[in-house]
Amino acid sequence: MNFILKSNLCFMQETDSIILKKIGDKVREIRLQKKLTQKELAFDLDIEISQITRIETGKINTSILNLFKIAKALEVDIKELFNF
Repeated sequence: MNFILKSNLCFMQETDSIILKKIGDKVREIRLQKKLTQKELAFDLDIEISQITRIETGKINTSILNLFKIAKALEVDIKELFNF
């Protein structure tokens, strides 16, 4: 039983990291289409450039509030960030 739970947890963590990476890739894709630098986006959001980097690389699980702010700054519907 313990093995099954551990196995499911590992699978969920792997899946989570894939989703975070896909969202980050989408943020980067849209940012580049809008011809914005990470520095410009970070300035618009009043956050550190390093946080944009971590979001785009899927290293952090940012808040839904930050995703709304990112979508607004990129002038897209938040649904676009999940369109992968």
